[in-house]
Amino acid sequence: MKFVCEKNTLLDAVSKVGRAVAGKSVHPSLEGILLKAGNASLYLAGYDLELGITTRIEADVEEPGNIVLNAKLFGDIVRRSPSDEVEVTVDEKLNVYIKSGKSEFHILGISAAEYPELPTVDEGTGFTLPQSTLGSMIRQTIFAVSQNDARPVHKGILFEMEENTLRLVAVDGSRLALRCEKVNNVEEMKFVIPGKTLLEVMKLLNDEDSPVSLAVGRRHVVMEINGYAVISRLLEGEFLSYKKAIPADFGTVIRVKTRDLMDAVDRASLVISDSMKSPLVCYFSDGEVKLSCTTSTGSVNDSLPANVDGEAVEIGFNSRYITDALRNTECDEIRIEVKGALAPMKILPVEGDAFLFMVLPVRLKK
Repeated sequence: MKFVCEKNTLLDAVSKVGRAVAGKSVHPSLEGILLKAGNASLYLAGYDLELGITTRIEADVEEPGNIVLNAKLFGDIVRRSPSDEVEVTVDEKLNVYIKSGKSEFHILGISAAEYPELPTVDEGTGFTLPQSTLGSMIRQTIFAVSQNDARPVHKGILFEMEENTLRLVAVDGSRLALRCEKVNNVEEMKFVIPGKTLLEVMKLLNDEDSPVSLAVGRRHVVMEINGYAVISRLLEGEFLSYKKAIPADFGTVIRVKTRDLMDAVDRASLVISDSMKSPLVCYFSDGEVKLSCTTSTGSVNDSLPANVDGEAVEIGFNSRYITDALRNTECDEIRIEVKGALAPMKILPVEGDAFLFMVLPVRLKK
């Protein structure tokens, strides 16, 4: 096997594919990147048995072949290569010679026969979305993905397609994030993609309107993004019946500037720490929102103007959950709906229902 690649192109591919490589594994091949040279191109793959990333780049191939190279070592060698080109030669004994300018490395490779076969989705259901849309939808929900192993299915985001609307939903037991977007001519379906996968997907997306294609099978999903394929297993299990968890009615509606409320919550959170947790108390009354918090560190009181319609209500929350929700609204003004001190708070856009963030309250001590 022998090929020559442009350094920066190879480095970009190795860096992105390497994100799917297992950090520590009993199988050394899983700590490596699979390289397949042939037909004037180089195929690269990283796979940790749950998440895989593959791509194909241009290469001058003198001898076709395949090999597995340790991802960290190979990446470091390419990154520090002094020339604009990198030459890789592999002999029958899996000795690997990497040349760049006057620099030459000799390392040992692993037989490609030891590398696991990546899953495929041949008969799945497919649809496409603009990159900017998918990126926004993931960004506005992934903060609410559960980190708790008690319900593994909640460590992912639910993709639900019905009535020409795609909804992404994340829950973690104390909050919910929902983002929806109109789509055309897509059949009804639902599946859950791990949060870990979607974090890597976000790194490959950009703000362009070029499409991302998704092929969904029974156990796996394949996403094609800018020349890269992301292959992920789907999470199994019964996802929360989120529609039943969202209150249909409310007693008080608040309209407030997002940045003003976020700044006030940040200030009130200064007396809260991991060791001294106390609820952030919100008091919604005519014309203003009052915030207060008391811990052993000290106390804080703050207020800001708001349009409050309905009865006054005092309610307590985890300040971090509110901050996370406010940071992901991506709009200048929001609508908040509450019904009493023990019902969840809903955060929505002023008009429409493109997103909905719900935070459960903390019972206040009287």
